[in-house]
Amino acid sequence: MSKALDRISRSRAAQAAVAGVVALGLLLWWLLPLGEDPPSGTITFSTGTRAGVYQEYGELLRNELAKDMPQLKVKLLTSAGSQENVERVATGKADFTIAAADAVDSYKMSGKPVTDRLRGVARLYDDYVQLVVPPDSDIRSVADLKGKRVAIGLPNSGVRLIATRVLEAAGIDPEKDITPRSDGIDTGPKRLGHELDAFFWSGGVPTDGLEKIAESSAFRFVPIDADLVAKVHAQGDTAHFYRATNMPESAYPTVQNGDTVATIAVSNLLITRKDMDPRLTEWLTRTVIKSRDGIGAHVHSAQLVDLRTAIYTDPLALHDGAQRYYRSVKP
Repeated sequence: MSKALDRISRSRAAQAAVAGVVALGLLLWWLLPLGEDPPSGTITFSTGTRAGVYQEYGELLRNELAKDMPQLKVKLLTSAGSQENVERVATGKADFTIAAADAVDSYKMSGKPVTDRLRGVARLYDDYVQLVVPPDSDIRSVADLKGKRVAIGLPNSGVRLIATRVLEAAGIDPEKDITPRSDGIDTGPKRLGHELDAFFWSGGVPTDGLEKIAESSAFRFVPIDADLVAKVHAQGDTAHFYRATNMPESAYPTVQNGDTVATIAVSNLLITRKDMDPRLTEWLTRTVIKSRDGIGAHVHSAQLVDLRTAIYTDPLALHDGAQRYYRSVKP
């Protein structure tokens, strides 16, 4: 009797082992195509300012790509932000980048001959507009910025684009009604209160440059309410990429004290060019999706990357390589 039970036990163990091997094989097939050598070569990835989310995400993604494609060299280029990023990819100065959808659409509508080269890889996460002032400031709304020293982002940045639209929607001329400054997230927080009365930032939350400041000094967010967002929408076609939302109370707990902040959100896209190698793009897309949790442990906003929404890269068509990946994992 014991021998029969022993045989049954060994049989079940063998079946379990086979099932485990099959499951592992399916997992590996999903993550890394069997029988393929990983792509190699060199690509250039345009990021953003050093204290911003784009730069941090780019560094972490480069580490993940090195695991999947060890022979692929990834060069990171810092930039002013979305507007410069889009132009770099379109003109061949960079191969991949992250950019806000409004900046992508603005570039597409510019009429430049290279705009039709742009393609989407994945929708990543949302940027939140963050209007920051000292805690004792008398600025309570965007309209109160008139006559103030306001950082509206670096030239060619996504911050500059959206800050200009928000100011104009509030009836403020960014060139005449404020003293505009070109600070980004790397310098704006340090100058707040003595050289700046307020600064705009648009990025995933929490942004490292603000999170570190929140640990040692106080600031306050100025809300951008739904009525003002509606006025932004009335400015033109590109404005439909903005949506009224609330910055979650968990973004900067020591600053928000459990409160949400009314603001504007715009989606970020990972983009490339039409002529980028489809196989390399397919592998890169796979790495972006499967590394969500690993990168998200350091860049909170990256946790929102989702296979179900990644395919929506409006205003750009998906790159052929990205399409190939999404079709391979479609249930």
